[in-house]
Amino acid sequence: MPYFEFLETYSDFFISGTWISIQIYLGSVVVGTVFALVSALLRLSPYKSVRTIAAAYIEVFRGVSIVVQLFWMFYALPLFGLQLEKYFTGILVLGLTMGAYGAEIVRGGIQSVPIGQSEASVALNLSARTRMQRIILPQAVLIMLPSWGNLMVEMFKYSSLVSMIAIWDLMFRVKQINLDTFGSVAIQSFGTAMIIYYLLSRLVISPGMRWFEKAWARKIGMVR
Repeated sequence: MPYFEFLETYSDFFISGTWISIQIYLGSVVVGTVFALVSALLRLSPYKSVRTIAAAYIEVFRGVSIVVQLFWMFYALPLFGLQLEKYFTGILVLGLTMGAYGAEIVRGGIQSVPIGQSEASVALNLSARTRMQRIILPQAVLIMLPSWGNLMVEMFKYSSLVSMIAIWDLMFRVKQINLDTFGSVAIQSFGTAMIIYYLLSRLVISPGMRWFEKAWARKIGMVR
């Protein structure tokens, strides 16, 4: 089948699948950002028990494959009486994984802020909460953004794994096309998916993160 005829025939599949992939990705980014920030702060807690809990979460979700997590949360948990909706499961698994990886990026960013900044805020009699919100975190965000941008791109690629729990994302639609055509257009379907993933990563996510980094630098008065 000629490629343009193929696109005309299956354009609806790719459009709907891409839209679902974007929604799953954005949901997981929100969840992952929250978990990353909270986990990083817990890792910096003066209490050993709190640090241990945060470290356990980070090590588990960094050490276990996303495929295994999806399988257990969607297929195994119902055996124990807990049934999760598939879209919620996909967002939760991706978000928890992103949070685990992102927590170390956030922690590293916070610890990279010069100690003099914290000492100066103490001298000004600022509370610990105010120091973190107004002095340390704004500078830490600028430090962590390049690494965070790489994580954002990686998580978008990982989002293709949610097709294994029957979420109708881009990869699920590609598999549908191949089943309908007995694999006769596999090159066209997977090639189109590859182009879509690349364009979204290269032309949307990466430039978006670079723009945000420059905007944040201007906001806190550290223009690069």
